[in-house]
Amino acid sequence: MPVFTVTGDVDPFLHVSLARGETIYCESDAMVMMEATLDLKGKMKGGLGSALMRTFANGESFFQQHIEAVRGDGDCLLSPTLPGAMQVVDVGAHHYIISDGAFVAASAGVDLRVRTQSLGNALFAQSGGFFVTETAGSGQVVVSGFGSMSELEVEPGKDAIIDNAHVVCWDSALRYEVSVTTGQSAGFLGNLVNSQTSGEGIVLRFSGKGKVYVCSRNRASFRAWTQSGSRR
Repeated sequence: MPVFTVTGDVDPFLHVSLARGETIYCESDAMVMMEATLDLKGKMKGGLGSALMRTFANGESFFQQHIEAVRGDGDCLLSPTLPGAMQVVDVGAHHYIISDGAFVAASAGVDLRVRTQSLGNALFAQSGGFFVTETAGSGQVVVSGFGSMSELEVEPGKDAIIDNAHVVCWDSALRYEVSVTTGQSAGFLGNLVNSQTSGEGIVLRFSGKGKVYVCSRNRASFRAWTQSGSRR
């Protein structure tokens, strides 16, 4: 199986070692460098329907880059679109739902499938609209987060409440629901007002047992900050 290694402390590279005949796929434009033993092709993973659904679900490129070791063993370097950490996640025994824009690369045995989610989560969670991307198959997937990344363990009776803008991916066995406040329920409208006045924003409440990967930076807030600075 291809070996994924995150290398570097600040804005790291993803180093991939492939044996002859092995293949990985990654987000469009992720490839930085590859050895001459490797071939790079643009393909629609899973066919036309799957490519359209993934693009609609979380903004992935229609064509993904497929890198194959056709003339011998070889290495390549990949990089995510946004600055920040990357995490190599094992899938098979556990599968994960991936937030918009977090996918970087995966081994050939991993599929990215699109499934529906609840109306409330689709409208407010900002995790892919009515459709979300979930891993299938077995192997490894690499995800990225804006800023640093941390792994959280959710256990029964110890729910985790996380700002949705900081969620990178989570175990698909976890239950999750959207909320507009971290406090006690005061009705939807009351919670919405409290969210706006307290600055809490939208949060996701995870329950059950499984992992959640979170990042330290909020892309939307950072974009708003940079835009406000450019207007001064």
